[in-house]
Amino acid sequence: MAWKMPLLKKASLGFKERASSAVRSQFDAFCQAKAHWLEDYTLFMALLDSQPGDMWTEWPTELRDRHSDALAQARLELAEQIGDQKFLQFEFFRQWKALKDYANTNDIQVFGDIPIYVSQNSADVWANPTLFQLDENKEPICVAGVPPDYFAETGQRWGNPLYDWDALEKTDFAWWIARFRECLDLVDLMRLDHFRAFDTYWSVPAEEETAENGTWIEGPKDKFFIAVRDALGSLPIIAEDLGDIGPSVLELRHRFGFPGMKILHFAFGSDANNPFLPFHIAPNSVVYTGTHDNDTTIGWHDSASDYERDRFHQYLGCSGADGVAWDMIRLAMSSVANQAIVPLQDVCSLGTNARMNLPGTSEGNWRWRYRAEALGTEYRDRLRNMALIYGRYEPKPPKPEESESDGQSDRSE
Repeated sequence: MAWKMPLLKKASLGFKERASSAVRSQFDAFCQAKAHWLEDYTLFMALLDSQPGDMWTEWPTELRDRHSDALAQARLELAEQIGDQKFLQFEFFRQWKALKDYANTNDIQVFGDIPIYVSQNSADVWANPTLFQLDENKEPICVAGVPPDYFAETGQRWGNPLYDWDALEKTDFAWWIARFRECLDLVDLMRLDHFRAFDTYWSVPAEEETAENGTWIEGPKDKFFIAVRDALGSLPIIAEDLGDIGPSVLELRHRFGFPGMKILHFAFGSDANNPFLPFHIAPNSVVYTGTHDNDTTIGWHDSASDYERDRFHQYLGCSGADGVAWDMIRLAMSSVANQAIVPLQDVCSLGTNARMNLPGTSEGNWRWRYRAEALGTEYRDRLRNMALIYGRYEPKPPKPEESESDGQSDRSE
């Protein structure tokens, strides 16, 4: 941030001084089209930089509680900073669209993520406090998390404010529908994070330091997805249905036809009834070797119990001659799941040092990067060959050769 923000400020200044009329028109059109969130977001970011304290709940009451005269005065005083923030959003969306268009032109879909919760210190909560479970000081009454599970002995206390689903329902879930609509501008497919919370969610009193002493609370269930479907039609949603999942969560997913997630790292810790084994996976699923929350496949194999490793090798009928990571990739590709997703760390056969994220921790995550030279033709060819073998890729027929004289196919031979 210390390195980038001064450069972005300089870029904003250059835009104000030198942008052509055509680009300026694009900027104005963007600001108008996105005004329903851009106005609140840019003012929030400008205030966050100008007001004392790290949280908006520490601002003067008239700004914290969004008094109209205080907001109008802030817009005048912070016009330059607001303009900088609008430029950053305009430039990001412009560059992202160029990238997505390039990917789509090359038959590549962008698979994004829509988190279930938002940060307390966000424009979303500041601008829409009645949609969240907050007290009179705009602080969370209860916060989000999950109970103790495979990943964390004391659960995970995420700390996000919880939604007031009754208040959202009174608006026909307008905030969420707008959120879906914006996400669809950015991606082709959406992983709906923590899907189970739409059925029941874990509510932790804000004063608790861990997530152990929480309560399961009923979520919006069918009425939420009916409202979204009525407003936006059928959505390209993949439900993140991992963790402590009961029958009612799976039934909710089935009723709306959303594919679920199947993680092969979870398949070998029990017997043949394990639901993550490939022969139990249904076509309307997305299979992963592992996700961002898992270790790499080699890391998983190295730290697995003797029982798990033995089950894995027995299932394959070999001792990992193809390399553990690529054996797992083959299992994913050969399954009947409609889609198979493979982390790049597994493609490169990397160990635990390349792990992306460790759930329940807040530091040291999301730091792994790859270098372009690491992606040789060997990986491309192996992935392409597997996709061909297991029916996940059908090459386009070659285009007819065109004659040099008239550009038409020569049909005389």
